[in-house]
Amino acid sequence: MLSRTWPIKAALVTIVCAVGTSYAQSTSTFQWPNALLGWADKQLFEGPLSILVAGCSARDDTTVAAQWLRIAYHDMSTHDIDNGLGGLDASIQFELDRPQNVGEGMAASLNDFSEVLINSPFFGTADVIALGAILAVATCGGPFIPFRAGRIDATVAGPATVPQPQESLATHTEDFRQMGFNATEMITLVACGHTLGGVRQVDFPDIIADSEEAFVDFDTTPAFDNTISSVSEYLQNTTQNVLVVGPNVTTRSDFRIFSSDGNATMQSLLDSNTFTQTCADLLERMINTVPSDVTLTQAISEPFNYVVSEPLFSYRNDTLSMATTLRVLNASSSATVTLFWADREGSFCPSTGCSVESSGSEQVLFDINFVGVDVGTAERYQFNATINGATSISKFWFEIDNNDGSSPITIDNNGAGLVIQQDSLFVDNSRSAGFSLPAPSFKTFNTIVVAVRGDATATASIIVFDPFSPNTAPPFLPVVSTVDLVLDETNPPDGDFTFFAGNISRTANFLDLTATSAGTTYTQINFDLSVTDFPFIIESSS
Repeated sequence: MLSRTWPIKAALVTIVCAVGTSYAQSTSTFQWPNALLGWADKQLFEGPLSILVAGCSARDDTTVAAQWLRIAYHDMSTHDIDNGLGGLDASIQFELDRPQNVGEGMAASLNDFSEVLINSPFFGTADVIALGAILAVATCGGPFIPFRAGRIDATVAGPATVPQPQESLATHTEDFRQMGFNATEMITLVACGHTLGGVRQVDFPDIIADSEEAFVDFDTTPAFDNTISSVSEYLQNTTQNVLVVGPNVTTRSDFRIFSSDGNATMQSLLDSNTFTQTCADLLERMINTVPSDVTLTQAISEPFNYVVSEPLFSYRNDTLSMATTLRVLNASSSATVTLFWADREGSFCPSTGCSVESSGSEQVLFDINFVGVDVGTAERYQFNATINGATSISKFWFEIDNNDGSSPITIDNNGAGLVIQQDSLFVDNSRSAGFSLPAPSFKTFNTIVVAVRGDATATASIIVFDPFSPNTAPPFLPVVSTVDLVLDETNPPDGDFTFFAGNISRTANFLDLTATSAGTTYTQINFDLSVTDFPFIIESSS
């Protein structure tokens, strides 16, 4: 599991943020830095995953959304409310050989989640599965479900407790009770889930006997709505849902479940507002059903107002350079945004801090496809600060002046500032570089150059997190490796710093750094490679 294989670090905090995007003071915020919340917001509102389900896209006679929602439910179904074990924990990766998990959509979904490379040392496959369920529902016209992160990936299969169509009503009722849902909630959750998807003949020949009928949808629309077999078409006796009217009476599980209270629950779901809200509530509970020892983050239902990207440092000619960005939600077109910082000694900068105005901005394109959901707009402001190398930097903050007569807005962790805990170890952004091997390899790598305050007797190493699994079939587990850095002869010492280097795969997205110099050990955890701007070199064949 990702969270437990990534080493737990000592209490030394990094010179740069512990995440690629973190937040400061606003009406929708958290204390900066927060790796998990920052990455969760980034993947929900700016990540690439929603592209795969945009427009409720079709695949394999059904939709990608239906496959993503199914795998989330099947993964959650291992939960046992009596002992607190199981739940949405990515154990599904180890359970695909079970008959209840049959279907090419399972492996295809896990492949989707693996290929977009969005997991991290603190955001594993279970979080991605939950995120996929949210996107699946929202992009097909359903409600937007708030997202909580922090799930912990299992390393082995869970119990085989996913309900199957041939089982009795009593068995289904007990299965759902074990998951934490009562009989009424069971009816609703099945109705909500079966507004998407259908049944494939090759996977369930006992349900669809006719081999010429490759796939039967649960309803007549691909959208997430209650004009479906599980509600209106069911109540009107016009449904095509084979789990209601299929030729095999034994596998009519939806009929047994829907009619178990005399159709009272199904009648209540005819109201579209009731259907939407009830489904939103139950599906949120479903994806948040986790082992009792797992604590999830606060819910994210909209983009955070202010997002600080990980500062990138470089040291040359006794000068420390820092580049960073600030994402501002619904920014004013007349705003002036300024970066301030204080030095370590308090003697170089005035009491108000050194400062530099934004060097430019660009509109943020929220990469989401939620139907009927307005998340607003955002602007990302860039900053490049030149810092005295001798006095360095202790903290930084931002000020936004909308130039409309209102008081400036300060983003500074509620007065504490965005604190840099140590400045003796960092990835040197301008000295590091990407490169590609010539044909026939064409493999790409990054040469990571690390600055260490000390001389050539220092030692340095990095732990590399690469989300790109070498496996060709599930489970798609990340690769975590350690690289001992060597003295970088192409970058001679500069000021108080000596430089060390090592090559890593360009698909890696996070690093942990450790260096020991003059008997003191420094660490930097969760350095986010996705925000770097290393120059790229194509190696010649010669």
